[in-house]
Amino acid sequence: MDLTEIVSTPAGDARVTWFPAAGTPKAVLAVGHGAGGGIEARDLRALAAALPPRGMSVALVEQPWRVAGKKLAPAPKALDAAWTALWPALARPGLPVVAGGRSAGARVACRTAKALGAAGVVALSFPLHPPGRPERSRADELLNAGVPTLVVQGGRDPFGRPEEFPAEFPAELPPGSELVTVPYGDHGFAVPKSADITQPEALALLTDAVAGWLAGWPAARPEPRE
Repeated sequence: MDLTEIVSTPAGDARVTWFPAAGTPKAVLAVGHGAGGGIEARDLRALAAALPPRGMSVALVEQPWRVAGKKLAPAPKALDAAWTALWPALARPGLPVVAGGRSAGARVACRTAKALGAAGVVALSFPLHPPGRPERSRADELLNAGVPTLVVQGGRDPFGRPEEFPAEFPAELPPGSELVTVPYGDHGFAVPKSADITQPEALALLTDAVAGWLAGWPAARPEPRE
């Protein structure tokens, strides 16, 4: 059963939908949505269903622009400011908080993780560059996250296929950083019917990768401090 709360931020009200862990939770995975959709995204919903039975609470976060019904996301600084303002609500349970997000939400998580004391980052469909514009790389955001980072990327994501990620990732990030590929997945982790992996199998691969990474070590560590 999920619980919803409204959190005030300088950009307006954000909304957090909680999916509490079964039993004693080990950590909170807070996940923001992308610029083109909300928390109904298939990967976010899959995590919200799969992780609580494995001892991880999930918080799906809707940015104020989305709560207000606007169609366009604001500038990155506004997204970061809202995420920063709602972070205390995510940390309230007193557990390590892993910052997560898909697409634009992954960028927010990377940009703010170290300053907020996130235990790690889960970046789903990190938009390494705009489609067809590899010269406009956003790799610096990823490389400067400063905390252990898991990237889960679709094999045919036009915003950055796994083989396009820089050699510096994950070598230049703290131990435990990884890049996991969902074969045939697009930016939303949809797989074509002709693929030799089904849609449920693709999502199971994604959720297993995130659950295994969280259970392996980052969630058991205290939140990093400056």
